[in-house]
Amino acid sequence: MRHSRTATTAAAAFAAVVGLTLAGCAATDDANEPAADSSTTTPSPQIALTYDGGLLVLDAETLEVAGDLPIEGFTRVNPSGNDRHIMVTTTEGFRVLDTGAGIDEPELTDLVFEASEAGHVVRHADRTVLFADGTGDITLFDTADLNSDELPETETVESEAAHHGVAIELEDGTLLSTIGTPDSRTGARVLDPSGAEIARNEDCPAVHGEGTAADEVVVFGCENGVLVYTDGAFTKIPAPDAYGRMGNAYVTETSPIAVGDYNSDPDSEGYLLSELTLIDTVALTSTVVDLPEGVEYTWRGVSRGPQDEIVLLSADGTLNLLDETTGEVTESWSVIDPWESPVEWQDAHPALTVHDGIAYVTEPAADRILAVDLATGETVAEGDLPATPNEIAITG
Repeated sequence: MRHSRTATTAAAAFAAVVGLTLAGCAATDDANEPAADSSTTTPSPQIALTYDGGLLVLDAETLEVAGDLPIEGFTRVNPSGNDRHIMVTTTEGFRVLDTGAGIDEPELTDLVFEASEAGHVVRHADRTVLFADGTGDITLFDTADLNSDELPETETVESEAAHHGVAIELEDGTLLSTIGTPDSRTGARVLDPSGAEIARNEDCPAVHGEGTAADEVVVFGCENGVLVYTDGAFTKIPAPDAYGRMGNAYVTETSPIAVGDYNSDPDSEGYLLSELTLIDTVALTSTVVDLPEGVEYTWRGVSRGPQDEIVLLSADGTLNLLDETTGEVTESWSVIDPWESPVEWQDAHPALTVHDGIAYVTEPAADRILAVDLATGETVAEGDLPATPNEIAITG
């Protein structure tokens, strides 16, 4: 293993991408009106949606389209961790989308964190961590340093081998990252701030999905359970089934309960799931919960609410609130028409994100988005879209 943690200058990274072509149109602001003073204006949350051929930027309060920015190829969007920028995965790497924050017009900038097969983006402890699947390189930077003028100073850490992976940096600089090769993934390792390995566990086949619960307890999903890192050591929590895959973790930094999607059937077809796993990161136990009949979801349909409750968008068109300790459905509202499993995971299908007590739900079949108040179940805003939405991310 070779570990390096070196600063990269923004100028060198920027020079490599200035040739990228930028195209975009945005907003309804009169060009003759003076620009708002971003130093005195409070940023407002903005939503980024991907569609086939571009990106839409919406005001999160009104759901009006503020920008329609063309971009080629299949793209994904992830929050950067600040109030203004979204990371867009492209063939070149992680490209910076400036949403305008309700102050300026949205812009798909020329700034790109170069990465071979750009993958996961993780935000934690005021740091943003990028993982390049094609090389295994991990790029880290201070979230507050991200802007639209130049790339921030970064640090890089090399994985032992390229793989589809993920990494997270804790408050004290400890770095956790997955272990794998292009052919298989086996577990996770921990590096201290100097780069020395201090823990490792390779009993996590097909490791995928990371989350940080209360007190910086980190969970990774496996095909046979969950890997938990706490107090400087890994604990493997086995699944109750011979095959029990958790592929995504849904967490809050105030709750010790991590929620995972769960699949106990290796031969299942499609992407709809009907079980959840609840991981108690204090007791180091996990419980599989069967959802009520007709309630099924994909990885795009789970989030957490302001009281740490589970928010789940079901294929029957309902938005459900579940108790995080029992998995019991406490509220259920019909919000969109029923829909079926996508044929491929990349295919457009309803997606969910939650911000400040509001659930934002897309309905690709109708080219629309709606905002639901989780305290009342009331739809507080709806928006028609000029294209079919796929992935969703929100600033803040």
